[in-house]
Amino acid sequence: MRKQRLVVVGNGMAGIRTVEELLALAPDLYDITVFGAEPHGNYNRILLSPVLAGEMALPDIMLNDLDWYRQQGITLHAGRSVSCIDRVARKVRSSDGTEAEYDRLLLATGSTPFILPIPGSDLPGVIAYRDIADTEAMIAAAATYKHAVVIGAGLLGLEAANGLKRRGMEVTVVQFADWIMERQLDKPAADLLQISLEARGLRFLLGKSSEALLAKDGRVAAVRLKDGMEIAADLVVMAAGIRPNTQLAEAAKLHCGKGKMSGIVVSDTMQTFDPKIYAVGECVNHRGTVYGLVAPLFEQAKVCANHLANFGIGRYGGSSVSTKLKVTGIDVFSAGEFMGGKNAEEIVLHDRVGGVYKKLVVDGDRLAGAVLIGDTADGAWYFRLIKDQTPIGEMRDRLMFGEGSLGDSGHAHGKNAAAMADSAEVCGCNGVCKGTIVKAIREHGLFTIDAVRKHTKASSSCGSCTGLVEQILASTVGGAYKPASSADKPVCACTDYPHATLRQTIREQKLLSIDAVMRFLEWRTPNGCASCRPALNYYLISTWPNEAQDDPQSRFINERAHANIQKDGSFSVVPRMWGGLTTPDELRRIADVAEKYQVPTLKVTGGQRIDLLGIKKADLPGVWKDLGMPSGHAYGKSIRTVKTCVGSEHCRFGTQRSMDMGVSLEKMLFGMWSPHKVKLAVSGCPRNCAESGIKDVGIIGIDSGWEIHVAGNGGIKTEVAQFLCKVGSEDEVREYSGAFLQLYREEGFYLERTVHYVARVGLDHVKQRVVEDGNGRRALYQRLLYALQDAADPWVERVAGVAKREYEVLPA
Repeated sequence: MRKQRLVVVGNGMAGIRTVEELLALAPDLYDITVFGAEPHGNYNRILLSPVLAGEMALPDIMLNDLDWYRQQGITLHAGRSVSCIDRVARKVRSSDGTEAEYDRLLLATGSTPFILPIPGSDLPGVIAYRDIADTEAMIAAAATYKHAVVIGAGLLGLEAANGLKRRGMEVTVVQFADWIMERQLDKPAADLLQISLEARGLRFLLGKSSEALLAKDGRVAAVRLKDGMEIAADLVVMAAGIRPNTQLAEAAKLHCGKGKMSGIVVSDTMQTFDPKIYAVGECVNHRGTVYGLVAPLFEQAKVCANHLANFGIGRYGGSSVSTKLKVTGIDVFSAGEFMGGKNAEEIVLHDRVGGVYKKLVVDGDRLAGAVLIGDTADGAWYFRLIKDQTPIGEMRDRLMFGEGSLGDSGHAHGKNAAAMADSAEVCGCNGVCKGTIVKAIREHGLFTIDAVRKHTKASSSCGSCTGLVEQILASTVGGAYKPASSADKPVCACTDYPHATLRQTIREQKLLSIDAVMRFLEWRTPNGCASCRPALNYYLISTWPNEAQDDPQSRFINERAHANIQKDGSFSVVPRMWGGLTTPDELRRIADVAEKYQVPTLKVTGGQRIDLLGIKKADLPGVWKDLGMPSGHAYGKSIRTVKTCVGSEHCRFGTQRSMDMGVSLEKMLFGMWSPHKVKLAVSGCPRNCAESGIKDVGIIGIDSGWEIHVAGNGGIKTEVAQFLCKVGSEDEVREYSGAFLQLYREEGFYLERTVHYVARVGLDHVKQRVVEDGNGRRALYQRLLYALQDAADPWVERVAGVAKREYEVLPA
């Protein structure tokens, strides 16, 4: 008997959550095909703002990577949009002609951003903020341009503004309403939040309407408001709301609402007016309501999966919603009728200095609504009181002071999380109650927050309930509780082992290949994944240089192509210029290559190199060959550049020969792979023109020798390098710097910058190993030299086969 065929249109959180629920109920009922417009697996859209802010990357927010679909037997057509539904033949067709027949069809097409219908809205530089592609476009714009305008001051608008500000742009937020987040906050709460955001450098223009977007040189350059005011704008982010994406359903003549009642109309079983077709998520109109928060979408997914599994007992009656969010790191909560009403009373606590605002709206003997800023610990309790219509007469005098003020009569939060009822909801996004968490902890022997997330999904979406989940975990397992720690966190879902264990095992067992590590540690996934394979590959080659098997396929695309992939699929090439020095011959070759391969952009980088941008992948071998210069490794987790000033060679203020020192260090470190990128700088005097104070290793010339500083970072969050030691000679600069970098290579976790490594192990540990222990320092330095003695130029290898650069070992 053949399986039924289920086709899912939409690879977002609602559609795939339905599939997950269905697989748990009836894993063998359907052959499942999923169409997704984006070229990725399913990721957590709630976490796009940390990606924009530079706190996370796409792999960090993936919910289901491509391997998951294969493991579940799901056919995924990624990067393919469905263009039509044939309800008579029961099949769908994508824009590239791919067809799939269905017995049941699930529409999870989500929503589309509302673009203001004003002149100039189609200009380059005007984008929405809905997916990872929008996020990457904003990141790219922030690297090039200065002025951004965000239209809309809802949650997405504020997150976009904060992320762009953190990436160095000057940001103005334009809002038609008189206060920010007007759908989630009242004006006093919004004003308090606005003060906090303005302190971070954001500018707000409220009660303003945009009239037109103005262009210059074919790109957006300004926003003109209806009052005539113009605001400079190299980037405009439209965050003025969303609309249910019903285009496909309407073309198939499925019943959809109109105007404010738009959306694919569904019944309580999540069926459309065609009983073979279901719909969930932001595209849905249920009883006249469209939901944009994730918790209702997951409730819909559970009911829909119940019916797709032929259980037929689930009903969706709508959702009571609350908003508990972190707006740019500031806790915000609202629920119910928080604006009050004719007969409502308000209990208000307003502490401007402390950044706390609490407003409870009471209607008779019931709590009708609540708004909290700064202190949202009691949000879940207030929401239960609102949703359950709990009489509050006896607790009214203590209501403002939270659940903890009720003593034994209430369910205290925080340290008294054990007193919460098992039926109390903990994770609103995923509908997980306390009893479910406690049961999973006891049945599966869970001791970490990550393990609880894996088994229950609690705190895996917006993360606002993480603290409460940790409290429940601690109260359930007592002293066996393991607080979250990056050092203890598994490398990925393929294993329970953290980075430190992998390094130790590779060293102690002398494992020399990825397969050997996976066999020895009994990897769950036979071939690993995109998170663990690059980490294992680095640990192998750094622990056993010249012996371990380097696996090119376990490197990221940039390292495999020996160039930086750009957002349009082209590549950039950065030839190495030792210490930032070059010659007329090198410059002539770069110019010839740029003309021959029609390179559209040449740019001087911050590391004193020349970047050739926009090169086709097929042209890369020819570009490398014609340049005839070493690889700049601008693409790798490796030594990038050694930036120099002109030093005493030319500068009248210089005290040391910084150019010679920089060239010597860069040649010494050529071909050095590391946990993350490494940048050095050498300044010839304390004026520090090479910016040595924000590099992984910064060398500063002084009258009596050199100062060495380590663990600086000039990225999104600038970190000033810490003083390591003072040395007298160039040989000592090489020895001490090399020993520090080798220590980092041996002890750093993969993708951990030096600043985070030193923060983890402590500067005292580094000083003890590098400065105080002379024998240990020299041993570290010699291990570095040994690892790099036959460093190969990857461009030469690709063009002419393996051609190893003979390495001159400098004296210790």
